[in-house]
Amino acid sequence: MTAMAHEPFTQELLLDWFLALDTPEGFRAELIEGEIVVTPPPDGEHEHYISRIVTQVIRRSRTGMDFSGNKGLKLRNADGCPKDHVIPDGTFAPADLDLYRSAEPWMPCRGVAMVLEVTSSKPRADREIKRRCYARGGIPLYLLVDRSASSVTLFSDPEGDDYRMLSTLAFGKPLNLSAPFAFELDTADFL
Repeated sequence: MTAMAHEPFTQELLLDWFLALDTPEGFRAELIEGEIVVTPPPDGEHEHYISRIVTQVIRRSRTGMDFSGNKGLKLRNADGCPKDHVIPDGTFAPADLDLYRSAEPWMPCRGVAMVLEVTSSKPRADREIKRRCYARGGIPLYLLVDRSASSVTLFSDPEGDDYRMLSTLAFGKPLNLSAPFAFELDTADFL
């Protein structure tokens, strides 16, 4: 999709361009706070953390959970920006909701219990920008694995552009995941 020289640049045009992108296999394209962000495939360490968390959530959660890696979410936007289109490293939803079965490529975040991000080459996006997006979307829990800080943080109680509660622990210490998960996440294998 191309813009004509006489067409004014609008947020709607940016959204149209974004939705028409054809990224190379393995790459992800997201529209975050009005900026198109393309991310290369993750490294093995990145996937190791995700694997360990998913295994624990599926086995230990008090409520059955479904997981989706790389599920596109449409989130409420910041003032003047098109709707954010974000792809978390992981999305968890109660299994009884069956959210993923009939979902469009970009689904609303209603019903999502927790999103997961593992920092990569641009950790600021995960620490700050996506945090704001997930809070605005009203996602109850945001779990961040910060590789350079060797820590895990659980953000909870979203309000406006941020979460009102957070709990950060060093790798190796158990992190309490609140309801509907209701178990301690073991991070000993993260060291």
